[in-house]
Amino acid sequence: MQRLLNSALRNWKKSERGYEQDIREEEDLAGGVDMNPREYLEILHVAERLKDTPRHCTTTKRRTESVAEHSWRISLMAFLLRYEFKDFDIDKVVDMCLIHDLGECFTGDIPTFIKTDSDREVEDSLLNQWVKTLPKELADDITALYKEMDAQETKEAKLYKSLDKLEALIQHNESPIDTWSENEYELNKTYAFDTVAFSEWLTELRKVVLEDTLDKIEKEGDCGEKKDETIHS
Repeated sequence: MQRLLNSALRNWKKSERGYEQDIREEEDLAGGVDMNPREYLEILHVAERLKDTPRHCTTTKRRTESVAEHSWRISLMAFLLRYEFKDFDIDKVVDMCLIHDLGECFTGDIPTFIKTDSDREVEDSLLNQWVKTLPKELADDITALYKEMDAQETKEAKLYKSLDKLEALIQHNESPIDTWSENEYELNKTYAFDTVAFSEWLTELRKVVLEDTLDKIEKEGDCGEKKDETIHS
């Protein structure tokens, strides 16, 4: 009788372990159980705000661009550089690009040349409060990425920051010059050279962007006051 009981107990333990393994496998296939579909949608609803958050720039056809569009294109820029920067973790860079402006869901976009330290503190505070409400593993990943991005020590963080600034310059070159503010004539000539200095390839890209800027000013900068501002800059 005791042997039968011991055998039954061993079989039960085996079946229990098998059941637990099945549960773990189902959770892995489902992507884990830390975030339910409703929580997932709520995150997307917050991020959707960036589609309606304007940036200080227009498209080629004069439509004000959104923060979401800027984030999309720098992510694409990173993806396209996968084989130019083979020793970089490009997937991480894409992640950085995708999330880098999420704080503007809560504050809107403030152009770099007028953004203050106080503005940054408010944005960071609101963003951190929101990130803490996310599922723990996701929140930990995002927090770690922001910490790396802010430190600007790793090559991935430097690449992300370079693309962030370069995309703005490229977009200005694509927009009609009469949509530029006065200070942007000089900014488009000098901005981000220090940021890209760690990479010969990015430095060369910045020079090509400058060529486009100078060509644009020469061809389109004869529109009334804008030409005078350019000559005297």
